[in-house]
Amino acid sequence: MERQFKDQLPYVLNLPDKHVRRVFTLSSKLLSKILRALAPLLLLPYSLGLQALSAKTTDIIQGTAPYLTFDSGRTKVTTTEDLLSIRLSDGTQITPSNNPSTPTSPITLPNAGDTLADIDMMIPVSRNSILLSDLVTRYHYWGDDDGDGLGTKGVIATGSLSIKITDKNNREINRNDALDICKAPYKMELNNMAGSLSTQYGVPSYSIFDYGTATYYINPNLPSTVCYARPNLQHGTGSFKGPDSIWDSDKGFIPQSTNPTLYGSNFPTTGADGLYFDLDIRGIDPNQLTWQPVTHEGITATVTRTIANDNWISDHPEVVTRVTLTGPEARAQKDNVNPSRISKPNLPKTFELVGKDSDGNVVVKYGFVLRKWFINRGDKSDTASNQVAWCRSLGYRLAQVKDLTNAVCFGLNSGNYCQDAIGATPSASDNFYQRQIGAGFFTEWDQIFDYAGIDFTLWYWTSDTTGNLQFYVGVMGGGVDSYNPSYHYSGLCTTP
Repeated sequence: MERQFKDQLPYVLNLPDKHVRRVFTLSSKLLSKILRALAPLLLLPYSLGLQALSAKTTDIIQGTAPYLTFDSGRTKVTTTEDLLSIRLSDGTQITPSNNPSTPTSPITLPNAGDTLADIDMMIPVSRNSILLSDLVTRYHYWGDDDGDGLGTKGVIATGSLSIKITDKNNREINRNDALDICKAPYKMELNNMAGSLSTQYGVPSYSIFDYGTATYYINPNLPSTVCYARPNLQHGTGSFKGPDSIWDSDKGFIPQSTNPTLYGSNFPTTGADGLYFDLDIRGIDPNQLTWQPVTHEGITATVTRTIANDNWISDHPEVVTRVTLTGPEARAQKDNVNPSRISKPNLPKTFELVGKDSDGNVVVKYGFVLRKWFINRGDKSDTASNQVAWCRSLGYRLAQVKDLTNAVCFGLNSGNYCQDAIGATPSASDNFYQRQIGAGFFTEWDQIFDYAGIDFTLWYWTSDTTGNLQFYVGVMGGGVDSYNPSYHYSGLCTTP
């Protein structure tokens, strides 16, 4: 009996009932056969696992790169080109490579009233420069469609982005400032320092931004207008400079109103035959406009496009929109001591210049009111009394100090010689004119002998006196002086 169980091993079978346990025995030879039969099945899960692991490591799943975004992922910024792009309020996307704008052909904003704040870009409106890390951590301007980068230190950004905006006069502005067509085009410069956006996991796990720059020129969507009326600018700075709301030393007089009932506040209020000034028009190419001459009381204002070479134009020659005044004059009678009467306009009169496009539509207007008209005796010098008589024969009167200048006998260039002189108002601060509208012929037109084709000289008698002396006014700066009336200076007549 003992020999019978020599090659057999006892096994215990535990049944669900903990109280029942059955002991059985298996031959060792039989167990060996069973294990050899089951071996392939036991190795099968292990083999399949190796195959799956091998497939996973040799065929990497490609996702999407992390990106910057200012609109919750609609715009995905992954390149330098994207980073320096802008989007207008109508959805138009403009990139550095397809940027059509130039200083002479700017981008016009789609909607009236749009400001630069309505242009979408990666820089928040309130910032002029920003680290890309701030875009990620403070503004949450980033995304990853694979969900990579979530959690603490899950995304890292380096580099920076900046913007600089200047108007046509090179003055810096902010994106939310109101825009002025007269200060356009606006130059918007975007710059980025090299950087990257990377996540801890994912493939690809980063976007690279190289150093780059882009410049966009922008015009507001505003009606065309006359921004400046430019006469001679020679005396326009320092003591000669008028108020900022009226005078720009580089551009000329600033229109004060487009309301016809207030045209009298615009330049000029005085005129003489052959004088001219230029209109600085924005919002349309001036070459597309046509103008009809306007005539009142024998005085005509004619608008032409012409090449100007005047010495007060910094970049001459320059193609300009020029307004030329023609009217009563007495050149042929300057040497006649008893000239014949000439026509005398009944002033004031309003002149409205109207620019129309090729379809005949009114695009822009400029209006002014002439209150005084002057007759120049040119280079014919004479005594004060003879100049008075010459003007009277024409049907005019010799100009007073206040007809010519707003200088005062105070401060620079003043002395006993100008005491009691009464100039025009608003007054200057010295014995020089200050550029104002309606404050004297020389004050408005400046160094009058610089205008081409007219015959003005340096000093002009006035009808004003002080004691036994007569006041005269200098063309260069409008200073007032007095001298013996028997001396010879030129004469300038006016009406009314």
